[in-house]
Parts: sequence; C-alpha cells; structure tokens
Amino acid sequence: MNTTILSIALIQSHLSWENPIQNREVFAQKMNTIDCSVDLIILPEMFTTGFTMNAADVSETMEGETVHWLLKMSQEKDCAIAGSIIIEEKEKYYNRFLFVTPNGTIQQYDKHQLFTLAKEQNVFAAGQEEVIIEYRGWKIKPQICYDLRFPVWARNTSEYDVLLYVASWPKPRIQAWDVLLKARAIENMCYCIGVNRVGLDGKGYEYNGHSGVYDVLGDSILIEENPIEKEMILYTKLEKAHILDTRKKLPFLQDADTFRLL
Repeated sequence: MNTTILSIALIQSHLSWENPIQNREVFAQKMNTIDCSVDLIILPEMFTTGFTMNAADVSETMEGETVHWLLKMSQEKDCAIAGSIIIEEKEKYYNRFLFVTPNGTIQQYDKHQLFTLAKEQNVFAAGQEEVIIEYRGWKIKPQICYDLRFPVWARNTSEYDVLLYVASWPKPRIQAWDVLLKARAIENMCYCIGVNRVGLDGKGYEYNGHSGVYDVLGDSILIEENPIEKEMILYTKLEKAHILDTRKKLPFLQDADTFRLL
C-alpha cells in the first residue's frame, strides 16, 4: 500500500536504565494512547536500556523478547515501528536500528559512526552498510545519533525521501542537534526526523528531547511548537508532493559532486 502522505508519531520518553521489561511496558502504554491512524511510530536510540556500554548484560538477539514485542505491537497498531536496541550476533554487539512492519518484515541498520567519547567503539561493531528502507511508497534512510555529525554518510545519492535519526543526544550539546537536523534536511532536500529521549540515565547524563521534523527547506513541521523538552508523543505528516515539487523547482541535488564511499 503506497501513500502520498505519511503520518508519524514520535515518542519522546524517559528510559529506565538497563531495564528492557519496564521500558517495553511503558512504550506499550504510550503507543496504546495513540488514538489516531499513523503509518509509523518512532522510538529513541537504545529504547529498551538507555545508552549503555554494558552490552553483555542487556543485549538481545534477533529472536529475543524485544523483536517479538515489536512485531506484536506493529500488528496491533497496524503501523511500522522503528527504534534501536542492543543486538548480539556472531559474538559481536551492534547498536541496531530496527524497522518492523505489520506484515512481519524486519529491516535493520547498524550504527556506523560509533561514539568514541563513550568508548562505544570498544564494545560495539560498526555497521558498514548503507540502508534504504522502502515503506508504503517512501524511501527512508535510517541513522543513529552520532551519525548526525557526519554529512557524507547521510549524503542523498539514493533519492531517498526521509532521513531518520533516533538518538540519545545529551542536553549540553543539544544546540548542535537542532542545527544539524535542519542542515541535513536542507542539504539532502529531504524530510529529516530526529527522535531524542528525555530524563537522566544511569550515569547521570541529562537528555532534554528537542525531537524535530524538518521539511526540504528546513522548516519545522511538527504540530507542537519547538523545542519540546518534556516526555510526550509528537505528531507530524509528510507530503510526497512537497518533496517532488521543491526538487523540481530547486534541482540542487543535480549539482552535487559525484563520489563513492570506500
């Protein structure tokens, strides 16, 4: 089923530290309060645990409880659900973005740019594959948190429609988050979505949300006014005509340098 308008709910939430059971329960409750029809629900980075390096203690497999829970919730809500969790696979750990649809398909992307300030590279393996998710006639490029600082990795050489970031982006650097989300939308002539968490984590770091959605021209299209710093569900609608019309009037992507990542 293709759609020219994509309805989205962003869940900006506090996360219970390294407690997948409690986090799944809370997100299920929040999703059950969504009383309108949406095509996609987006959760933050490491939404079952918070941004932890204790992967050995809280990792799951692709046959684990959270993946089964995502499949179940996707079917119940009749929409896709996206977010990242810690996955163990072939004796390695991945910060893995999952995109689960009501028909039971699971698409995945492993975080490429690992956050060296937190020694993420010492725990997790970096993903090497660029991923484009096709869903209801839309092409979506998934990214995770620190990926946002690296524009080459997000470069729109695949004519995607949506750049989607899930994050645990801390309060002291939130201005960079705001600016870079808007920049990625403008330079790639796409919708850019960023879903961040709120609250304190188990290490005492504070997160203050600022989840956002920007159109091709860098304008915010959230129904709520920015910035949003509290726990809440945010709603937006993406229009395919906006992308097509703007790219036709302003064909800037055609002038981009050609290159390939080695």
